[in-house]
Amino acid sequence: MKYVEYLNTTIKELVADQKRLFIFGQNIAAGSCLSGLTRGLKVGQGSLVVNTPNSENTLCGLGFGSMMAGANAIFFMKQLDFLFLGIDHLVNTYNIVRRKEPQASFTIFPVVVDSGYEGPQACSNNLGDFCSMANIEGFTLNSKSEIQKILKTYLIKPGFRIICPSQRLFKTEMIDCAALDHNDELTIFQYTQGNDATVVCFNLSLPQGLELSRHMQSSGLTADLFCVSAAFAIDWRHILLSIQKTKNLVIIDDSKSVNGPWQGLLNAAAEQCPLQRKVIIRRQLTGYYPRPHADQLEVNYQSIVGQLSSSSKREVNILT
Repeated sequence: MKYVEYLNTTIKELVADQKRLFIFGQNIAAGSCLSGLTRGLKVGQGSLVVNTPNSENTLCGLGFGSMMAGANAIFFMKQLDFLFLGIDHLVNTYNIVRRKEPQASFTIFPVVVDSGYEGPQACSNNLGDFCSMANIEGFTLNSKSEIQKILKTYLIKPGFRIICPSQRLFKTEMIDCAALDHNDELTIFQYTQGNDATVVCFNLSLPQGLELSRHMQSSGLTADLFCVSAAFAIDWRHILLSIQKTKNLVIIDDSKSVNGPWQGLLNAAAEQCPLQRKVIIRRQLTGYYPRPHADQLEVNYQSIVGQLSSSSKREVNILT
C-alpha cells in the first residue's frame, strides 16, 4: 500500500465515529482531496467536514475557537509553508489557550511539500521551525508504526499539536518495518539494533536511514537505528545509552533549516558519551535553495560505511 493510501485509511478509521468533531480545510472533500490524503472522510453524528476558502490565518483562529468551545478540530492544510500565515495564532492565541486545562483538541495537519520543483512557496520542510516558536507539540510521520501510534494517540487528544506527513513519500510504498521500541511520548522510534553505530534520523529522513542500515549490513556492520518523530522538546536518554554502547554517531537530517533538533542531541552526546566517530549528514544551505529543484537529500552510503569502518577517530560533517 502507498504511503498516502495508508494515511487516508488510518485517518478515516479514526474520525468515522467521532462526535463533535470539526474537520476543515481547502478542498479536503473536493477535487484531489489533497492528493488523496482526505478523500472519503465520513464523521459521526454532530460532526462536520467543511471545505473552506484559502485563508490560513483565519482558519487557525477557527480551530482554536472550536477547541475553546469544546469541539475537537482538525485543520488539514495543503502546504506547510502556508502555516506562516497563522503565526499570530500559533504564538499569541495559543499562549492564551494553554493557560487552561484543555477539554477538546485542535490538530493542524499540514503537508510538507518536499517532492521537488514546487517553487519558492515550498521551501519550508522543517516542522521544528514552527514548534520552537511557542513550545508547540509536533510530530512527523515516516512509517506505518509512526502513523499508527502517533495518530491514534494524538490526532484527537485534548490539547494542540501539529502533525506533518511528507508529500515526497505520498506515492512510495509504505515503510512497513515494525518499530522495535518507542518511548512513552512517541517522540523516538527504534527500528534496528546493532553494535557498530547509532544512526539517528530527523524530520522525514527515515528512508535514508534504512538504506544506510542496509549498506552497513552488506559490509558486516550493524546499527541501532532511531527515528526522531518529535519536532521539539525531546528526551535523548534512550539514544544516549546507545551512543555509549556503539561510540559511533551518525545523524541524518533532511530539513532545510539551521534550526535542527539534532543539535540538542549533539550537545547531550558531547557531555555524556565518549565518541570515536561522528558523522553528520545534512543539507548544504545556500541562498538558492528556495528556487525549484529536486528536493531529495542524496547520501553517499558507501562513503559513510567507509568512515565507520575506518580505524581512525574523526568527525565528519557531510553537506549534500
